[in-house]
Amino acid sequence: MADAHSHPHGPEPTASDIRLVIGASSAGTVFEWYDFFIYGTLAAFVGKAFFPQVGPTLQVLLVWAGFAVGFGFRPLGAILFGYLGDKLGRKYTFLVTVALMGVSTAGVGMVPTAESIGVWAPVIVIFLRILQGLALGGEYGGAAIYVAEHSPPERRGYFTGFIQSSVVGGFVLSIVVVLTNQAIFPEDVLADWGWRVPFILSLVLLAISLWMRLKLNESPVFLAMREEGEIAGNPFVESFTYPGNKKRIFVALFGVTGVLTTIWYTSFFSALSFLKGPMRVDVISVEITIGIAALIAMAFYPMVGAWSDKVGRKLPLVIGAAAALVLLFPAFWGMGALANPGLQESARTAPVVVSGSDCTTDPFAELSGTKLSPCGQLLETLTASGVPYSIEKSPGLALTVGSKPVVLAADWFSSDPEAKKAAGAARKAGVESALTESGFDFSVQKPSFLSLIGIGALLLLMGGLSALTYGGVAAQLAEMFPAPIRYSSMSIPYHIGAGYLGGFLPLIASYINAITGDAYAGLWYTWGVVAFGLVVAIWGLQGGPPRDFEEAQAA
Repeated sequence: MADAHSHPHGPEPTASDIRLVIGASSAGTVFEWYDFFIYGTLAAFVGKAFFPQVGPTLQVLLVWAGFAVGFGFRPLGAILFGYLGDKLGRKYTFLVTVALMGVSTAGVGMVPTAESIGVWAPVIVIFLRILQGLALGGEYGGAAIYVAEHSPPERRGYFTGFIQSSVVGGFVLSIVVVLTNQAIFPEDVLADWGWRVPFILSLVLLAISLWMRLKLNESPVFLAMREEGEIAGNPFVESFTYPGNKKRIFVALFGVTGVLTTIWYTSFFSALSFLKGPMRVDVISVEITIGIAALIAMAFYPMVGAWSDKVGRKLPLVIGAAAALVLLFPAFWGMGALANPGLQESARTAPVVVSGSDCTTDPFAELSGTKLSPCGQLLETLTASGVPYSIEKSPGLALTVGSKPVVLAADWFSSDPEAKKAAGAARKAGVESALTESGFDFSVQKPSFLSLIGIGALLLLMGGLSALTYGGVAAQLAEMFPAPIRYSSMSIPYHIGAGYLGGFLPLIASYINAITGDAYAGLWYTWGVVAFGLVVAIWGLQGGPPRDFEEAQAA
């Protein structure tokens, strides 16, 4: 095959060509991830608009379930658009993905509420999330390969690092737009229809992204393959039949993607949910702090990519994964202590103990029709209030705060569907009132400037761990697979890992938190995935200086 960086129909890409390639690919990636993240950033409004008839804990879980559904379809998008990218070309494939993403995101902003059209509202939103997932399944592979195949080998990590930086850029843009929206619209307008504006804005961003990407030429590697008749017959099938590719896909899935995606979502999305939710920090303070930290962290990804050009792709990832296992819990404990010190102090000096029988809770009980026991209903209220608790077995139901028993009113508990909502409201008011008397503070927290600086520093630490495991990945995955099936071979494991291990992280972590009553318990999911991925990475990734696939195979 022709040299991977020669162009059979013209000169090798110039420096200005490379800048255009990186700029257009990165801008499109920012836009697509903005579209995907705007749903999560506006989760509270989405829940009230499309899932209004359920309790607060289940509402959060249903919103994250909708978030996860989009990720669940990413592997299918990877198969579909990976096939097209290997058969028809890199450029036109990711033009289709960006258009599909823009239209489906704008559609979410136009769906009537559940109060207007009933169950069709969440059904349509889920359908649009599926389209977003399909589009995103083709986007990352296309952008990463397009930049990688235009880059000189000695700078491939640095140039492709901008693609990873662009993923964070999409998250930052979603926060900036949401903050601007909140500044423009009064609270009642925002709750009524103003939250829809960031979704509809996608049509403007779509036009800009299409204009930029239409200016691009096809990848020189794809043109060389087409010139020499080396286009794969069936890229999907050949991805699993090419010698050694099954092992490479396994390593790419668990040793690369599983590590980077769980650390990434924990660093940004879990932190956002943690600070807004159980820590009760003022929403504006949270979004500004995380937005600034993420904006600064964007610089880390090309820096790590450049470092990987010198030391190889394996070393930064292994260091980042190992450091995450050590620092994950301390970083979140530190954020919790800075964000809401009173909560931790109250929980320490006045521990909450629930005594009773059948003391289990099910966040999905409202959907399944399961009737929670009185103890289960009490646990549900404590979880929704962000209060940590312990459980003791006892024949009768009791709640103590410190050593002080709380009187449980009869009207707090009901299994009757008609009375359940009123009982839940009375229970919440009564429990929080009793806890307030013992020093718990349920008001919105506004941490001091120094505390926000500390939280920002810990978020930057998490961003650094993300960059170590993510910065050189686009170059690494491009180098792991042969060019004729590269789009499919790297997209499939990447989007299975990012779609399921990462995309379901907010849902799984929130569920673990809900059933344990521990705001930090969901971090064990991230820890477990990263620990397994670190073992796979050490075993399966090649060390040493970066090499093209053909060079690595010949070595």
